[in-house]
Amino acid sequence: MSKEKPSIPKGTRDFGPAVVVKRNYIFNTIKRTFEKFGYLPLETPAMEQLSVLTGKYGDEGDQLLFKILNSGDFLAKTKAEDIEQGYKHLTRKVSEKGLRYDLTVPFARFVVMNRNEITFPFKRYQIQPVWRADRPQKGRYREFYQCDADVVGTNSLLCEAEIVQMINEVLTNLGLTDFTIKINHRGILAGIAEAIGEKGREGDICVAIDKLDKIGQEGVRKELLERGIAEEAVSKLEPLYTLEGNNEQLLEQLQTILGNTEEGQRGLKDLSEVWQYLASLNSKALTAKNESDNPRLMLDVTLARGLSYYTGCIFEVKVNNVSMGSISGGGRYDNLTGMFGMPGVSGVGFSFGVDRIYDVLEELQLFPNSSQVGTKVLLVQFDKESEMHALPLLQKLRDAGLASELYPEAAKLKKQMGYADQKNIPYVILVGSEEIATGKLKLRNMQLGEQQDLTIEEIISELTK
Repeated sequence: MSKEKPSIPKGTRDFGPAVVVKRNYIFNTIKRTFEKFGYLPLETPAMEQLSVLTGKYGDEGDQLLFKILNSGDFLAKTKAEDIEQGYKHLTRKVSEKGLRYDLTVPFARFVVMNRNEITFPFKRYQIQPVWRADRPQKGRYREFYQCDADVVGTNSLLCEAEIVQMINEVLTNLGLTDFTIKINHRGILAGIAEAIGEKGREGDICVAIDKLDKIGQEGVRKELLERGIAEEAVSKLEPLYTLEGNNEQLLEQLQTILGNTEEGQRGLKDLSEVWQYLASLNSKALTAKNESDNPRLMLDVTLARGLSYYTGCIFEVKVNNVSMGSISGGGRYDNLTGMFGMPGVSGVGFSFGVDRIYDVLEELQLFPNSSQVGTKVLLVQFDKESEMHALPLLQKLRDAGLASELYPEAAKLKKQMGYADQKNIPYVILVGSEEIATGKLKLRNMQLGEQQDLTIEEIISELTK
């Protein structure tokens, strides 16, 4: 019988201990901030009823749903019927469930099902894997984690201001300093399109303008014309290319460009209110490291993520000193729960891209040593007497909160020290006959190569400073 070579499904990944520890460092940093702002954890099942998922992500999204086949008696009983019917409705009969595609639709379903038990406004965060039957490629997986935070049941723009604060706090706590939180408003985009006589064409307009840095003003003009934007309208967009100044100055300039467009004025009003909240909160996102720097929160009139989905403020976050796409994004949406028969529930939310954040921290070498260490102390033994003497010492170290382990065999010293090296264990305690006799243990700092003779109490005091 031939042995099968082990493998995992395409688009999925194993994470070894070193990677999991670093990922948990990111997750825990995010969780602490979410909970600090009053968000509560939520978990939903990996699989949902197919009726919950279909029709929520468009035709393309429906094609990427992982459908789960019914099994056992149900499938057997329907087989004859399906043959008679020429396999009509076969998909519906053999598949009634699917793996969740994102965390937003399950969240909306949860809110509707539990509307009488939860308190509105309802703040929740959710960190769980999702699945998409996409074509696997670099940076695109079939199984990956999403990290969402949403508040529903309120129109208050305080929520948008707090999202800016949370993004700023999480990334700062992760050691990032050079990043920009871009903000815009769906109303401003709609107002621009209306002001130049191309109402409803904001998507085409913004896709082209977003390339200004790459293809220049003439290149943008050419693309707009190719997209069917009238030449007169294209000319009216030119003032957007020269917008400059701080956020307040940009809002003033947009006041002139947008004129009396209702949607545009709504957008300007909302953004001004967000800035007022942040100023009252003394938000660090509004300050710069020095006079030559911009504040981290910047108005970007070309930001146009999810136009068909978002209805108010929209966000996107980029780290400036690495070549990487956005690491976070989100915005306000109306009628989140309307798809399940509970209309009129407004909300705002955003998501961190944990995989991209991981790559950024790795590239910039920002993972702290503490996020890379599991065991802090290894006790080395030499024989049965040594092992028995080491056991109560091991317990004392653990009682003191020090992650410790005893090498489980009386192996050669070189092998045990190699084990400590491979696991990046920073300290080793030697427990030999001399140490047993004197009560003084040898504590070796694996990074510095230094060694001290100390009692177990002195070791604990040293390592818990």
